[in-house]
Amino acid sequence: WRSVGASSNGFFYNAGLDELIHAAGADPLAERIRLCSNEEARKVLEAVGEMSGWGTDLGEGRGRGVALTQSFGVHCAQVVEVTATDAGIRIDRVCVAAEVGTVVDPVNFDNLVKGGVIFALGHAMNCEITYTDGIADQDNFHAFEGMRLYQCPVIEVRGLENGARVLGIGEPPVPPAAPALAAAIFAATGRRLREMPFSKHVDFV
Repeated sequence: WRSVGASSNGFFYNAGLDELIHAAGADPLAERIRLCSNEEARKVLEAVGEMSGWGTDLGEGRGRGVALTQSFGVHCAQVVEVTATDAGIRIDRVCVAAEVGTVVDPVNFDNLVKGGVIFALGHAMNCEITYTDGIADQDNFHAFEGMRLYQCPVIEVRGLENGARVLGIGEPPVPPAAPALAAAIFAATGRRLREMPFSKHVDFV
């Protein structure tokens, strides 16, 4: 599993924070920035807001969600955009900003971030292991479906280089994806998802 406990923790606190921000009538991104006391994290949030055009109108049946996590020393923020179609939720676009101090290899950086996003979204959407008599019911990949090629969104990546240390990017793109997706689905449909995989509650196209 990429990102280990950070994925669970990232979902818990971002999802909880989203509900509090909504109850307060505040903007999810603006309130995160207001509450943020870490300069590097704030810059990551500001960057992903700029990339996504946060605040612009997406139109009826569409929504954006944002999440910020720190794992392995890396601040990573994502904005997910979705459309609620008659057949289910379509994930349209993901913007990712991460602070790694120095981007050593831009091609590998871009690929690792995009791979982490796809890995995380696929698990948030569909993946679950269940057990019968102590044996996993899903015995191979056909029974543990991730994200299909036709479901893959446009993914835009920006590496920030404000930090003093060179940090890794193999795992940090994973934790923000699920809470950002859940927030986007809420923005588009008004439905809160508090349990994964989300396919228990909504369909994806």
